[in-house]
Amino acid sequence: MSTVASSRQAGALYWPVQLRRNVGVRGLFAVVMAFLVAYGFLFPGLLTASGFAKFTQSWFPLALVAMAQAILMLTGGISLAIGAMVSLGAVIAATTMTGPLGIAGGAVAVALTGIVIGGATGFIVVKLRLPAIVVTLAGSFIIGGAALLILPRPGGAIPEWLSELLAGNTPAAFVLLVLIVLLWKLYLATPLGLSLYAAGENPVGAYRSGVPVDGARVAAYAISGLLCTGAGLFVAAQTGSGDPVIGTAFTLNSIAAAVLGGIGFLGGQGTMRGALAGSLLLSLMISVMFFLGFTPVAQYVAQGLIIIGAVAIPQFRKVQQ
Repeated sequence: MSTVASSRQAGALYWPVQLRRNVGVRGLFAVVMAFLVAYGFLFPGLLTASGFAKFTQSWFPLALVAMAQAILMLTGGISLAIGAMVSLGAVIAATTMTGPLGIAGGAVAVALTGIVIGGATGFIVVKLRLPAIVVTLAGSFIIGGAALLILPRPGGAIPEWLSELLAGNTPAAFVLLVLIVLLWKLYLATPLGLSLYAAGENPVGAYRSGVPVDGARVAAYAISGLLCTGAGLFVAAQTGSGDPVIGTAFTLNSIAAAVLGGIGFLGGQGTMRGALAGSLLLSLMISVMFFLGFTPVAQYVAQGLIIIGAVAIPQFRKVQQ
């Protein structure tokens, strides 16, 4: 009876907790819906299977790096090596998948690279007590250099059928994103996943309570690395080849998406769905401004103003309260 009562109590608390976490991003969800309506009006093809597939393909890499950055920020960390990791994943995929390793071997190489480099970065940050921003900044140069050593200039190749599967007219990107979100939900139910928010919000108190804070943080870096190199593989599939600098823009965009989604820099604040909504908003902004005929300079200015406004409005509400 006590077990049943505990389960009912946990179920009763779940939705109030989720609603409380959504308080800071409800405005973001409304803005995202407005941009979706505008995009659908400007590009009616969005409602077709092919249009939906193409849109989700353009959003998917940004969604992955936003998740990669968000999981680190939830633990109180940050990464400036996101873009370099994307580039490294792209060049590894482009130089292995058409070789002896094949597609399966290349995918394993991409995944292991992300996990090992991410885990090693997390170990340095956690065990040596070095600032994450410094470690990842240095790491970005090392990782970027490794990408250039593997592929000094754009080249390599991705099997045509794989590019067609991931970046063709099928909603493969959306299906993959749904699967990743489901895996994230399952991860949050594990001991390391449960420790994630505690490790960022109150690491000292969590450690004294027996929470594996260090393990949760190192695991977060490993998962972040996996998401980044996975994004690189997808980008390579989109272009059909590898580029050692193709991920450069993803670093700042990942931070912007996470912040837009309500992820706090001090850790323990925000949700992954907020980060995904932030990445979707960035992707929609770019598409809408393109269809409206904004020049590249105007697009950058508009993006900056919208981001500042989206971040500032919740802060003004907190001050008024």
